[in-house]
Amino acid sequence: MDWIANEFGMSERTQGKILASLVVVAVALVARALILRAVHKRVDETDVLYRSGKLATYTTTVVVGLTLGWIWFSAFSSVGTYIAVVSAGLAIALADVLKNVAGWGYIVVRRPFRVGDRIEIGGTKGDVLDVRIFRFTVAEVGNWVAAEQATGRLIHIPNGVLFAEQVANYTEGFEFIWHEIPVLVTFESDWKRAEEILLGIARDIAPNIEARAGARIREAARNYQIKLGVLTPIVYLTVRDSGILLTARFMSDVRARRSVEQRVWRRVLEAFAAEDGIDLAYPTVRTYLEGPIAVQTGDGPVQE
Repeated sequence: MDWIANEFGMSERTQGKILASLVVVAVALVARALILRAVHKRVDETDVLYRSGKLATYTTTVVVGLTLGWIWFSAFSSVGTYIAVVSAGLAIALADVLKNVAGWGYIVVRRPFRVGDRIEIGGTKGDVLDVRIFRFTVAEVGNWVAAEQATGRLIHIPNGVLFAEQVANYTEGFEFIWHEIPVLVTFESDWKRAEEILLGIARDIAPNIEARAGARIREAARNYQIKLGVLTPIVYLTVRDSGILLTARFMSDVRARRSVEQRVWRRVLEAFAAEDGIDLAYPTVRTYLEGPIAVQTGDGPVQE
């Protein structure tokens, strides 16, 4: 080391720092190698070996970095200053991690959702299965599957997303939502009779749900300013290009929308089939002509 000091004009203090740095790096690399060798002897799973290698590398890097900082920077001679600078660096480097921890605290304290609730956040819908300190897990519904039924996928969402995305809770307070089924009949149909049939079907399917929903809504109103509107089924009437649109609106269990809709449609098709004056409509084009129409024949035009 003396000839290096003479060649580059280094002080004894600098030489000591270089030697200490080399020792720290060497010890860290040897310790990492020994730990990984011990893990490889006891573990055969490829994914466990991969995660162990990553963890060892990250740990070694952090320890070496902090130790070299302690050695080289005189500002770190004060333990308090060193801890403050390291804490600031970690806060910047681990911003996402700290945000996830804060999100977990928000979930625990404010309860925007609980395990078992159905939520939608950031375009993802699902039932909450698990809440952990860094992320929560939902069983996805919807997406390419109709009527918000399960897709079979588990979605892991970082807790920090709660501070950037709005959360829609389907089941907080009560587990019912409004559901609508549109039925389009032709202009020539007896729309009053169709409206009567559709309203009767909706009332037959959801009477118990109405009573249960009313009690749960009143319970939720203790915590939220919820106005109790009409909870009974209703049918709205609208005119469309191809016919008269009857929309049945009623309350449904969040997880039973598809089965309820199927029951309604079965009843509707059976009831309309038994009625001579009601026909389902579909997109059509109608043309009205006035005056005589010329029909071309082999002998020339013929007036009709």
